[in-house]
Amino acid sequence: MSGGTGGGPDPSGPQDVRLAQGKHDDDELGAFGYKPELKRTLGNFHTFAAGISYISILTGTFQLFYFGVAFGGPAYWWSWPMVFVGQLMVALCFCELAARYPVAGSVYNWSKTMGGPHVGWLGGWMMMTATMVTLSAVALAYQITLPQIDDWFQFVGDGSGKTDAAANAVLLGTVLILFSTLVNAFGVKLMATINSTGVFVELIAAVALVIFLAAHITRGPSTVLTDTYGLGSGDTLGYFGAFLTASLASAYVMYGFDTASSLGEESHDPSRNAPRAILRALIASFIIGGLILLFALMAVPNLAAEQLGTEGLQYVVLETLGSTIGEIFLWCVVVAITVCVLAVQAAGIRLMFAMARDNNLPAGSLLARVSPRFKTPVVPSVVIGVVGVVILVININQPQIFSVITSIAVIMIYLAYLMVTLPMLMRRLRGQWQPAEGKFSLGRWGLPVNILAVVWGLAMSINLAWPRADVYNATGPQHWYLRWGAFLFIGVVALGGFAYYWFVQRHRTGVLAEHRAVAADEPPATATP
Repeated sequence: MSGGTGGGPDPSGPQDVRLAQGKHDDDELGAFGYKPELKRTLGNFHTFAAGISYISILTGTFQLFYFGVAFGGPAYWWSWPMVFVGQLMVALCFCELAARYPVAGSVYNWSKTMGGPHVGWLGGWMMMTATMVTLSAVALAYQITLPQIDDWFQFVGDGSGKTDAAANAVLLGTVLILFSTLVNAFGVKLMATINSTGVFVELIAAVALVIFLAAHITRGPSTVLTDTYGLGSGDTLGYFGAFLTASLASAYVMYGFDTASSLGEESHDPSRNAPRAILRALIASFIIGGLILLFALMAVPNLAAEQLGTEGLQYVVLETLGSTIGEIFLWCVVVAITVCVLAVQAAGIRLMFAMARDNNLPAGSLLARVSPRFKTPVVPSVVIGVVGVVILVININQPQIFSVITSIAVIMIYLAYLMVTLPMLMRRLRGQWQPAEGKFSLGRWGLPVNILAVVWGLAMSINLAWPRADVYNATGPQHWYLRWGAFLFIGVVALGGFAYYWFVQRHRTGVLAEHRAVAADEPPATATP
């Protein structure tokens, strides 16, 4: 307790401190040219929860464990630390940016600041599109979990038909996206409350799962970490090629940590809290998720069981822990998937709002309008939800819906991250980058970390987009346009979107008057109808 001049207690209480901090945060936002419109209600745990729920340990591990084992065998586990090290380099760069630019739509604003308006628009466009695809990809995880809890959740057919699973996944995913859209539209406080509760449940369940699996270990790590199932033999790259394919399973989990910063305009002291939340979310996910995967492989009764590559981690939990305890954990996975979808959509909303506020999207004034009642951009929530459902419906009869949509979502996220780390590296090399004074800084490690982040992003993007039949055309007749689907889809999105921006939208860009910070000697702007 600090004393005043008379030695008495400081009259300022926690409420006064929060108000003073909020005023400082709003002034900082004004320095970037924006007036505060979103409500600052999120504390430290809310910010951390936003980052870790996007990563979502249980969602990612349970959704693609089968894929990793099917293409890389149990030894695919080594892709987990590999992806962590690469993504840690990216996250450290983001921490410096989050400390200096704590504004909504983090990737968009960072790429704009680092690379200029054109790079910023493309980075924001790629991230926004990727968020919509990711929303669909995560919503599909209901199908991998709910029918294993009870056959009642298989509403389309009995699950044995060629497209039963894909069609049912679309149905379940659509219901989840509709729920998420409603929650996000009703304000950040409701979203954060549900999200934080869900993250708390997920973390407790994840730690408990590690303990339960550890209690059932039947083999040592040396057996698990060297078992490749003989995959890759006869191929040009041997097992290394199979391993690169299987690494998609790990790459899909460890991204989205920038969400902790994307909610910066709704958080208290975001320039200090967001960098911590980014690192804590990524490191916690790496440790807990890595132990779940390792102990699952060490505990499953039969390491050579075919179900490992078809039914995945759900099979391991039910087979190892029994149906009663196993189903309890699977329900926790359902909770994790739900809050993950909430976080993905929340991040997309803030990014769309940030781009629209700069008049960088069609109908910018409408998309950037903040509801006076809910203090959140409602229209972006609806738009992102509708697009997410459309992506699902288009792929309703695609048996490869899981791997195709997931792969494209991950690649686009990696490319959007490159739109930040590459321009940031150019600024470092020119001596134009200066971290925020007194806040998170990499110091002399900044340049090597940034170089590694760019090399990692480029290498992994190429690896994930490589035209593998196993991923993009695994069933049915072989077509070149399916195998090259990632390049074609992302190329159309990137080139088509940028062409629209270059010929139409860039001539209109600029902070909309109703969202612009007002100088002390300037009358407030009148909102456009």
